[in-house]
Amino acid sequence: MTTPPSSPLTSRTAQLPRRRRIPSWRREALRATLWVVPTLLVVGVGLLFVLTYQLDRAAYRGDLTLPGWVNQGSADAGRQILSAIAAADITVVGVVFSITIVALTLASQQFGPRMLRNFMRDRGTQYTLGTFVATFVYAVLALGSITSGPHGEFVPHLSISVALALLLADLGVLIYFIHHVAVSIQLPNVIAGIAGDLREAIEAQFLPAAPAQNETDATFPDVLRRLADEGAEVPATKSGYLQFIGQRRLVEIASQSGAVVQLLYHPGHFVLEGRPLAVVWPGEAAPHIATGLERAHATGPQRTLTQDMLYAIDQLAEIALRALSPAINDTFSALTCIDWLGDGLCRISARTIPSGIYRDSLGHIRLIEAVVSYPRIVKGAFDKIRQAGRGMPAVYIRQLDSLAKITTYTTGPGQRQLLLAQAEMIVRASDESVPDEPDRIDVRRRYEGVIDAITRQEMAGLVAG
Repeated sequence: MTTPPSSPLTSRTAQLPRRRRIPSWRREALRATLWVVPTLLVVGVGLLFVLTYQLDRAAYRGDLTLPGWVNQGSADAGRQILSAIAAADITVVGVVFSITIVALTLASQQFGPRMLRNFMRDRGTQYTLGTFVATFVYAVLALGSITSGPHGEFVPHLSISVALALLLADLGVLIYFIHHVAVSIQLPNVIAGIAGDLREAIEAQFLPAAPAQNETDATFPDVLRRLADEGAEVPATKSGYLQFIGQRRLVEIASQSGAVVQLLYHPGHFVLEGRPLAVVWPGEAAPHIATGLERAHATGPQRTLTQDMLYAIDQLAEIALRALSPAINDTFSALTCIDWLGDGLCRISARTIPSGIYRDSLGHIRLIEAVVSYPRIVKGAFDKIRQAGRGMPAVYIRQLDSLAKITTYTTGPGQRQLLLAQAEMIVRASDESVPDEPDRIDVRRRYEGVIDAITRQEMAGLVAG
């Protein structure tokens, strides 16, 4: 089998993610559920009940003496207390679920249906549900343990006292939950939360900025040519959004087969069953690669943030578009989205976008991944909002202010030319759609600020060079 050409390891290539016990996409899938945390808490209180039950049994046999603060009531009193706790907790669980559903409904209407996943990922809601369900389970277990014995009726005094303590804790959790829901559905907090997810995605997917180096890989064009001329296509086995790619696993599989794998899509793209998902060279390695690729990637009905940084940008843009729609007409929320998008672009501009080339330990190219380009990121952050805000000077001014700030973080002239092109489109849109001359003058003044920022960066680059 032909072995792809190798190249020195001095070239800057994409970094393989570290091995993790639970893949990040599985952790994300588990986090966006309302049953994992409650289940863990129920298991925890089950173990707690086993401990308190054994201590109660030891006290019943006379092997130990319980502290004076432990409940010392009769069996009937214990049943009444535990029944009241169980009934109250299951009632509150219904209320909590109702509040959660109302919050999700409001979020879907105000922020868009794609925001529901963010609320389902909220740990505060999950722990609140889990706390009340766990207390209910503990009270039921304790209630069922009250039985007759050789020394009279067995009453789990310590378990009853622990149930009362859990009930007091539930009151605090309920107060917290009411406050948490009231805060979490406020639009600025929703936007800031999505921006936080964007920052985490940038940290995970983009490399720290490195000095520019004149590094060329002479074998890369040859590998691309062979993939185009002699490569075999690997079709997708099911339709859906590409959510995760296991780069390390694919590099190992390609190295074992002496092959090169070129992925045609990056996470966030929609793939169609039967359509090409990857190209493999040499072609005879395609069946083995197809089997490994099936285990090394995940598709699903929706996009996720695991490896899809553009998803957070699109979420912020979607909120801005809804805010600018005639039905809502909430300009200030759109301006908030523009501010946070500018923050994300500042962080991205200061970093190095991965090349998407992965090598094995010998330096052979084994995986070529489709990567998100800087122009695509800039367009996603500015184009739709500019188009939706046509005729609105406030939107144009805020976008130009963001462009001026982003410019100060750029690391090359190519980035600055893209930002300048965005500024020019904003000015043209302003000249065409803004009726009042003073407003157009304000927009053009901000455009001149972008020009000044680009000029300063170019001069700083010349001085540094």
